[in-house]
Amino acid sequence: MIDFSQFRSIDISLAYNEHIAGFSSNTARDLKEDGWNARWLNIYSHAGTHMDAPLHFGLSGTIDKFRPEQLMGKAWVVDLTHVAPKAKIEVSDLGTVAANIQAGDSLILHTAWSQYLKQPEIYRDQLPRISTDLAKWMVAKEVKMLGVEPPSVADVNNLAEVTEIHEILLRGNVII
Repeated sequence: MIDFSQFRSIDISLAYNEHIAGFSSNTARDLKEDGWNARWLNIYSHAGTHMDAPLHFGLSGTIDKFRPEQLMGKAWVVDLTHVAPKAKIEVSDLGTVAANIQAGDSLILHTAWSQYLKQPEIYRDQLPRISTDLAKWMVAKEVKMLGVEPPSVADVNNLAEVTEIHEILLRGNVII
């Protein structure tokens, strides 16, 4: 049993709303007419805050198979708010974290990208992304998890890039 009292929990997820591409909801039941409120939810698996299952890129494994211990632990938050749109994030961008990270630690890359959520042409199409060198470095360092603010770790308009980065990370057991 995990003693959660020894951990600090920080919720970094985005709330589902009309600005989240791939999410919609409609009234299913109404309190006045039906006696209770309920909503129909339609959620694309990559809408808003999400995890990428290994199966997503043809590897074995689904999210429901992760154990809770795999999804918690020490995380380094790296301030990358200075990174330009469409930039590739490199190991050097991690600053002192690159020298201090230990096997089993996680990385959260703070780009402030969520500020563009209401501007899908920027949010989706100009996102800063993980370089191949950084992806390989994370695998070599045995990073447990990678958290990013944009909707992907790679350029979603470039199938070769998105496939390469996801495969490097997922094959290297980095949870995205």
